[in-house]
Amino acid sequence: MRRKVLILLVAILLLTANAYSINEAAGAIKCNCDERSRVLKLTSPYMSGDDVEDLQLILRKLGFFNADVTGVFGPVTLAAVKEFQQWVNVDSVGEVGPKTQAALTTAITEHSLVSALLAAPPDGDFRLVIDVDKRTLTVLIDNKPYKTFPCAVGKTSTKSPIGDWAIIQKSTNWGGGFGTRWMGLNVPWGIFGIHGTNKPSSIGTTASGGCIRMFNRDVEQLYPLVKMGTRVSIVGPYPKIKVNQQLSKGQTGHEVQQVQLSLRDAGFSPGFTDGRFGNDTEQAIKQMQEFYGLMATGKVDFNILNLLRIKR
Repeated sequence: MRRKVLILLVAILLLTANAYSINEAAGAIKCNCDERSRVLKLTSPYMSGDDVEDLQLILRKLGFFNADVTGVFGPVTLAAVKEFQQWVNVDSVGEVGPKTQAALTTAITEHSLVSALLAAPPDGDFRLVIDVDKRTLTVLIDNKPYKTFPCAVGKTSTKSPIGDWAIIQKSTNWGGGFGTRWMGLNVPWGIFGIHGTNKPSSIGTTASGGCIRMFNRDVEQLYPLVKMGTRVSIVGPYPKIKVNQQLSKGQTGHEVQQVQLSLRDAGFSPGFTDGRFGNDTEQAIKQMQEFYGLMATGKVDFNILNLLRIKR
């Protein structure tokens, strides 16, 4: 009975996959962690890599693969893929393309056949907090935790952007590495977002190109509750940098964010730590200049950089 229900779930996903709107917002964008999945199959020499390892881990969790996880697509992996394809009634050719990837994603995220739906939250200030150390995404209502989801964050070489952000785009069914939902963030130095995945075994790890990955079932629950402009805090250790240029209102980037961090540490309120030099940051600088008896220009000059101890 369990397998019949799961097969039905997979079938529904495959039948409806093409019915999703590709983009709700105008214009397609390219995410920093764009992962265009290759078709996995038996070749000579054998294919290998993290994607093969992920495949083997998923097949093992589903009970189709009992050998060592090597990251190499050999005859044993081929046999496991074919058995899975027969089980979910996908063409059993032994190649892992989009349909098989979709079926695997559904199977691994729904294998318990129990998915607690996220009820409509109570009224109040709704925001998201992502903890890169814990690999969790928490919904806060009036600063109180309402629901926490596991997630994957950026690798050491492609870290997730620490700071205070806002949702500026929502789209459905990008497919491939982005899963079934996308929510873009207003990070000024790149394109980052919260999205699903076709690699559910990566959830709970540092695996992405900087984006926040969630199980498709989880991001689908979260998606309708997140409005445009929803605040998103990604918390973790900030990279410390030195600043070697003067800054003024309208500028953006890592150096602006470092000034905002240092202003807050000095007891002033620059607004969101978002790398955008806006009114709040300008006002905080004026207050600091007045405090030290300097001309209140609202611009970051070398006096401010020296006082904040961030001048290169």
